[in-house]
Amino acid sequence: MDNVELVIFFLLIAVAVFGALARVLDVPYPIALVVGGSLVGFAPGVPDVVLDPDLVLLIFLPPLLFNLAYFSSVRDLRAAMRVIVLNAVGLVLLTTVLVAVAIHAAVPGMPWAAAFALGAIVSPTDPLAATAILRRLNVPRRLTSTLEGESLINDGTALVVYRTAVAAAAGGAFDLLHATGDFAVNAIGGIAVGVVAGVVLLRVLRLVVSDDIVGVTISLGAGYLAYLPAEHLGVSGVLAAVTVGLIVGHRSSELSTASGRLRGYAFWEVLVFLLNAVLFLLVGLQLPSILAQQDRSALDLIGLGVLTGAVVIGARMLWLNTTPYVIRALDRRPSQVARRMGWRPRMLGVWSGLRGSVSLAAAIALAADFPERDLLLFLTLCVIFATLVFQGLTLPWLIRRMDVPDDGVSTREELIARKAAAQAAIDHLETLRDEDWARDDTIERMTGLYGFRRRRLLQRIGYNDDEDENLDDRSHDYQRLVHEVIGAQRRRVIGRRDEGTISD
Repeated sequence: MDNVELVIFFLLIAVAVFGALARVLDVPYPIALVVGGSLVGFAPGVPDVVLDPDLVLLIFLPPLLFNLAYFSSVRDLRAAMRVIVLNAVGLVLLTTVLVAVAIHAAVPGMPWAAAFALGAIVSPTDPLAATAILRRLNVPRRLTSTLEGESLINDGTALVVYRTAVAAAAGGAFDLLHATGDFAVNAIGGIAVGVVAGVVLLRVLRLVVSDDIVGVTISLGAGYLAYLPAEHLGVSGVLAAVTVGLIVGHRSSELSTASGRLRGYAFWEVLVFLLNAVLFLLVGLQLPSILAQQDRSALDLIGLGVLTGAVVIGARMLWLNTTPYVIRALDRRPSQVARRMGWRPRMLGVWSGLRGSVSLAAAIALAADFPERDLLLFLTLCVIFATLVFQGLTLPWLIRRMDVPDDGVSTREELIARKAAAQAAIDHLETLRDEDWARDDTIERMTGLYGFRRRRLLQRIGYNDDEDENLDDRSHDYQRLVHEVIGAQRRRVIGRRDEGTISD
């Protein structure tokens, strides 16, 4: 067995073990994988895993970003667009500046270019880490949508600052006008490439709508179809992958059959877990090699790590608790007044600014002779631990402490949609009564079925309170009965197989 096979085998075993441990401990699996990977990395005999940033970005990011955008709500993102843009630009710049100033003051001889490079590396929230944790917690949907939207696009701002700092460290000069133009070209170009890729994909998927396997295969390559051309053109591949995911996801109901969606959801659920799990495990495995390259004392390293993590968290806290009041002073429209959030939900937003593999990949991409490269790598990993592990573990406690329950918007909208669907079924059945092929007893039976479903949904919404019976309990009893009958059929068929009466 060569080294590559050993690494693959080790990663799969580690993912399975730490994924199961996360379920037992009831913690988000990214945390278990990062911590577990860090601890296992010190064990003797563990294969040395070198994380190539280009390979990480190429293999992992396109499908993960596509999947995340695919299931995002275009309506929710549009409603929160102003907050998303402010956080994705203003907050990133503020974090970059504060981190640069703090590290330049704390580390003697630290060049400003290296300090700003670190600020740019740790300023964007990770689109994978935040979503993997937040989606398992009962937080208001508006908060989740804002955080997802911010983490999807804020790397564009950080990338411009990062490239500018790297160029300055190599002897170049800083040009604010050029940097601003670079940011605009990156963002607009990436979105444009994503739109073109989305239009092409919509046409292709319409041609293969009846072929489930081909449709799922095309969806796997969708993120790459936008990411690779964008990177080749020198614009944001991340924004391109996000854009194509939003376009295809919004039109998915027209581009697939029911069986295709079942196949696709099952395939993507497993794929996303494996990609996320391996990615976060690789992040943890970098700790031993990074520590081995440090020439400062442990106390100095810990102090600098705590300082950097505190500045990153503090910058987010400062921004999210000041800009809302500025917006309120400038925009007093009734629609905006209705969208205002209190300080408690904002604290959840502060504590949800998680960093992850994107920051580490950017740090590793620094040239070997970059000033203080080893220290920047270590501090980047410290920020990942401070946000992903410390904030991620305490976030459920903070949600309970802040008493910010789920706003119930998703549940209410689902009930409204299901009630409308049931009523549409009843109405359509009435129009089919005169058809020659439609039997009266079948029409009556189906009308009764959807009539009961509609009454049950109305009772859940809050109407039909005069019903003596809990219709949800009755529905669950019916489902249990159906499952019992299906189970009996399955056992009988398996028995015939075991007897040799029928083949496998």
